[in-house]
Amino acid sequence: MSTHEPPADRDGSPAPTGADSLSRSAVVSGEAAGGAAADGAEGLERAEVLEPAEGLERASGPEQASGPERGDGSGGDGPDQDEEPGHSRSHDLLLLVGICLTALLLVNAFVARPFSVPSGSMEETLRPGDRLVANQLAYAFGGHPQRGDVVVFDGTGSFLRESAKPSGFWDGLRSFAQDLGLAPAGDTVYVKRVIGVGGDRVTSTGPGTPITVNGVPIDETSYLFPGDDPSSVAFDVVVPAGELWVMGDHRSASRDSRDHLGEPGGGFVPEEKVIGRADWVVYPFSRWTSLDRPAAFAATAGTGGHGDQG
Repeated sequence: MSTHEPPADRDGSPAPTGADSLSRSAVVSGEAAGGAAADGAEGLERAEVLEPAEGLERASGPEQASGPERGDGSGGDGPDQDEEPGHSRSHDLLLLVGICLTALLLVNAFVARPFSVPSGSMEETLRPGDRLVANQLAYAFGGHPQRGDVVVFDGTGSFLRESAKPSGFWDGLRSFAQDLGLAPAGDTVYVKRVIGVGGDRVTSTGPGTPITVNGVPIDETSYLFPGDDPSSVAFDVVVPAGELWVMGDHRSASRDSRDHLGEPGGGFVPEEKVIGRADWVVYPFSRWTSLDRPAAFAATAGTGGHGDQG
């Protein structure tokens, strides 16, 4: 910003400097002392004062035009303008944080939800303390759980009895927070592997023999806990439509569909209770991996059940 702007005089023109200032001062003083000035003196005033001032105004016009804009507080250098950019940045940052948090909650509620593995019933596939991510869109658009999928589900009504106590406000709030991932999943959520789907006949003759699905023996050595039998108990079940037969990979340490055969629901898990398909182990980082469907179940393709629908 220039610091050599001429000060404004009473008529709005910049005041002249040097000899020009003296000429103007002499003429004005003459008028005050004599009461009136001759026409020749007025002409002299115009010649000696106005002309140099006009020339100075033309020479310094661009500076003068910009001077008041800077000096009246409305220009870009005013204090309000200095504060506004900082305020705007803070507002933008808060808005960005709010958008990110909202997006995270929506993803957590409807797309991918994290869970912590509490027990060893799915070893070696999942170990206690592992953090997994359940894909909640895996079955969202008409899809069904498939044989071999690892699923996270709510065991209420199948592995656990329905509570006779009506849910209150705090129960609903806790459930909502769990859906958003803001509260622990609770004791009603399980993770198991799907062995049979609606329409399948799943059988076992006990220790030392493989489980069969629709008469096809399943080679489970790729994921069973080392040393475990496919099943230490015999069973023969037909899975109702819309339900699942699930078992843990650590068969000797898993309470799964076999343990609930005599209970209401027969050990079957309704598909509507499935929260999502466990697709990834994300923590500890050393165990980061995807949970792919074992190839052993490809042998059951075309044998019946909705597992053949993809």
